[in-house]
Amino acid sequence: MARGSAAVFGNMAHVIWKGSITFGLVNIPVALYSAEKREERLDFHLLDKADLSPVGYKRVNKITGKELTQSDLVKGYEYEEGMYVVLSDEDLKRANPKATQTVEIIDFVDANEIHPAYYEKPYYLAPLKRGLKGYALLRETLKKTGKAGIAKVVIHTREYISAVMPYGNALVINLLRYADELKKPGELETPEEGLEGPGVTEKELDMASRLVEGMIAGWEPEKYRDTFRDDLLKYINQKIAAGQTAPAVEAPLPEEAPQMAEVIDLMSLLKKSIEKTEAGRRPKKAAQK
Repeated sequence: MARGSAAVFGNMAHVIWKGSITFGLVNIPVALYSAEKREERLDFHLLDKADLSPVGYKRVNKITGKELTQSDLVKGYEYEEGMYVVLSDEDLKRANPKATQTVEIIDFVDANEIHPAYYEKPYYLAPLKRGLKGYALLRETLKKTGKAGIAKVVIHTREYISAVMPYGNALVINLLRYADELKKPGELETPEEGLEGPGVTEKELDMASRLVEGMIAGWEPEKYRDTFRDDLLKYINQKIAAGQTAPAVEAPLPEEAPQMAEVIDLMSLLKKSIEKTEAGRRPKKAAQK
């Protein structure tokens, strides 16, 4: 792993746990970090509509009504009504020390076989000092073979199935949903597969394919951003500049999307979309001519 990447992991938030990746007899010491950034999100407070007083989320004892802090809380499993077994974080680790500190790879599958619907949440795996070589070996092997390591991992109090995959210089572990956690697509009212059921014509399919080809680009995640957040923040700043008691200027509602029920409308929209896409991709000199 490159020194720069190791430094990045070192500056990250606290380690969730330290353990190892195992596959076969190979054991790679690693640390688990969250891969999500939350500081970009806009946080809203709940207010009382009458006087804008803050409304808080309170943890209260349901019997005494006393407000509690995080340090006052413990986890309890109710085995009978009103009867609990209290479990600390240490108890959870003692129940199965290996499971709570191990990413156990049990299979290797083609990475592109995992449908995006199964992905739930990413975490980073960073090598500990003794795990640098094994970490690099696993990362480069996954890159070369195009495989993902399907692994069991316990985070907090739950065991997940996950996919270990390379991400630049790092290994990322994506928590996956279990099959029984996803509703079957057959429960939805969707058109039959193929062209005949929904009445799609070959000409429409060709035009739609041409539109897709005209919009193909390389995957550059940095190019995409939350424009709704930017617009919302701009709107909030306009309200601030106007003063709290000033009437707010209502944002215009978006126009309704055109209906595409008729085949002729669909064809027309496809054609216009292709023309617009192709015009946008022409070289500037050709456009000037």
